[in-house]
Amino acid sequence: MKKFLIAGNWKMNKTTQESEAFVRELKAKVKSNPEDVAVLVPFVDLHAVKNTLEGSGIKFGAQNVHFEPAGAFTGEVSVPMLKEIGVDYCVIGHSERREYFNETDETVNKKLKALLAADITPILCVGESLEIREKGEEQSFVGGQLVADFEGISAIDAAKIVIAYEPIWAIGTGKTATPEQAEDMCAFIRGVISGIYDQATGDAMLILYGGSMNAGNAKELLEKPDINGGLIGGASLKTEDFSIIAEAAASLK
Repeated sequence: MKKFLIAGNWKMNKTTQESEAFVRELKAKVKSNPEDVAVLVPFVDLHAVKNTLEGSGIKFGAQNVHFEPAGAFTGEVSVPMLKEIGVDYCVIGHSERREYFNETDETVNKKLKALLAADITPILCVGESLEIREKGEEQSFVGGQLVADFEGISAIDAAKIVIAYEPIWAIGTGKTATPEQAEDMCAFIRGVISGIYDQATGDAMLILYGGSMNAGNAKELLEKPDINGGLIGGASLKTEDFSIIAEAAASLK
């Protein structure tokens, strides 16, 4: 049976009060396989979301973390802090973190190892820019990200990581990635993981598509053999749209 994860990345949206109202609505709308659904929320919303989701089966997580367990890192949040709250997931290496906040493959690697040691599932984001795509270098670029990000991580731990492919070139550029392009890159990613480790590890990997999946295109994307779900941005901010995507995944199990 194909595995799915529908993860909503709220980015910098929703106050605590708004987050509580949202997840109350979401609980009522997600009827099938709630364990395949997660919301990834701002740090200030984590406690409220956890308490409101209790008993629903829906998972929750953070959008970033520091790799050190403690220290003089003003404004940062540590893995032990997330562990104490009880998060299920944490996003690592999102394109916005890489572009605006100097995230590198080196820091991504450190964060992956810190999360894995704490039994928190990382959602690792990889993807290429428009410039790289137009040069035809997307596979070498994304392959390089994966090799660097998984450096020193065992096959057992690697299989626990969720990968999200973000076609940065298709976000806010007026260009659109077709389902076939999304599938091609997700299949390539699975092949890279199989090459680094083995076929079993590649086959076990959950690979999400992070390029503007919405209520209208979700089922067509999720039907592709190498797409195990979505890292949803804008559509995750509306319970109606997000629940339709979740139900599309449930209908394919």
